[in-house]
Amino acid sequence: MDELQHILVVDDDNRLRELLRGYLSQNGFAVTSAGDAGSARHQLESMEFDLIVLDVMMPGETGLEFARSLRETSNDVPILMLTAMGESSDRIGGLEAGADDYLPKPFEPRELLLRIQTILRRTAMPAPEHDTAPEYIKLGSHIFDRERAILLNGGTVVRLTTAEASLLSVLSEIPGEIMSRETLTDRCMIDGGDRAIDVQVTRLRRKIEPDPKTPRYLQTVRGRGYVLRPD
Repeated sequence: MDELQHILVVDDDNRLRELLRGYLSQNGFAVTSAGDAGSARHQLESMEFDLIVLDVMMPGETGLEFARSLRETSNDVPILMLTAMGESSDRIGGLEAGADDYLPKPFEPRELLLRIQTILRRTAMPAPEHDTAPEYIKLGSHIFDRERAILLNGGTVVRLTTAEASLLSVLSEIPGEIMSRETLTDRCMIDGGDRAIDVQVTRLRRKIEPDPKTPRYLQTVRGRGYVLRPD
């Protein structure tokens, strides 16, 4: 029997926390919950999780601060943020803090489930077998497998968020072609407009560029957008 994927639900709202625990359990997940960032950190010290569902507005340490602290300690567990704030600036704040996706409250439970499944599929993709010959893009020591939307570095899978993988897939369709932020927003289905695209580009550069401050592969074309220039 396959081991259940384990989700940590972090929310100070007792009612919502228990509703999420019940719903996700009914849909085949093992679920642990925490009412604040301190309790969540304690759970992370004793157990491994496949994903965190994290509320932003919590007393004390906020969800944004907690997510940022996890990324600063190189903890790359996927994070789906929940918030009652729906402005684009709030969504961008979540992405900048290291979230993989962002779901405003109120939300349909089915949408939450679909977003969780999408993130988990992305992070669980295996490296391709050696005898396959997929279409790939070479970026220095990295290789992007376009067929599976997987980034490899020396044969090791580099974890991409759903937005990062979508962005790299679209930019690699025609290497050397400049794509506007508007086009990338529409094609990658990233909420938040130009600023959200800029955030995702910055995050992607940290994973593919030898020096993210002086990008060699994912370049900005002033006034026009971005272009991918592989080897």
